[in-house]
Amino acid sequence: MSIKEEFLRLLEKDKEFRYAVAGLIGLDQILTRLDRHEEELIKLREDMNRLREDMNRGFKRYDAEIVRLREDMNRGFRRYDQEIAKLREDMIRGFQRYDAEIAKLREDMNRGFELIERHISALGARWGLITEEAFRAGLKGLIEKEFGLKIERWTVYDEEGMVFGYPSQVEVDVAVRDEKVILIEVKAHVDSSDLYSFKRKAELYEMKTGRKPSRLLVVTPYIEDRAIQAAKSLKIEVYTNV
Repeated sequence: MSIKEEFLRLLEKDKEFRYAVAGLIGLDQILTRLDRHEEELIKLREDMNRLREDMNRGFKRYDAEIVRLREDMNRGFRRYDQEIAKLREDMIRGFQRYDAEIAKLREDMNRGFELIERHISALGARWGLITEEAFRAGLKGLIEKEFGLKIERWTVYDEEGMVFGYPSQVEVDVAVRDEKVILIEVKAHVDSSDLYSFKRKAELYEMKTGRKPSRLLVVTPYIEDRAIQAAKSLKIEVYTNV
C-alpha cells in the first residue's frame, strides 16, 4: 500500500488522526495568514514612517516659509519705517522751503511797498502825483534854470537795436555848454537797467553825430542802491537832490 493510500485510509478510519490533520491544516493557514498580516504590518509601518518623514519635511518647509515670511515682513516694516522717515524729512524740508519762500516773498513785498512809497513820496513832495513826462518836463526846466543849460531833445531811429536790443525810436536830452556835449537823462526813478540804456544812448549819439559826450548826467529824486554802484562804473554823474 502506498503512503497516499495509507494517509487516506487513516483519514477515513482514524478519527483522532483526522482531527490532528485538520488541526495541522488550520494552523498552517493561520500561520500563513499571520505571516501575510505581518508583511502587511511591516509595509504599513514603512508607509507610516515614510508619511512621518514626509510630514516632518513638510513641517520643516513650513517652518522655513514662516521664517522667510517673518523676515520679509520685518524687511517690509523696516522699509515702511524708512519711507515714513524719508516722507517726514521731505515734508519738513518742504515746509522749510515754503517758510523760506514766504519770508522771501514778504521781503520782496516789503521792498516793493517801500519802493512805491518812496516813489510816491518823492513825486508827491516835488511835483504831486503827475505823469513821468510832466515830471521830466518840470525837472528839465529846473535844470535849465539851475545849471544855465539849454536842453534839447535828440531823437533818432535805432535801426540796429543798439540801445534796447531791437529797432526802436531813441530819445535823449542834450545840452551844449562851452562846446561840450552833455547828455542828460531825467527820470522819476532810476535802476541799473536805466543806466546801461543811457550809456548805450550815449554810444549811439556818438556814432550818429560823430560827437563824443563829455558828461553823462542822470537827474532823479530816487535811485536804487545797486544803480549807484553801476553809475560809478559807467562814469555817469547822478543828481538826486533836486
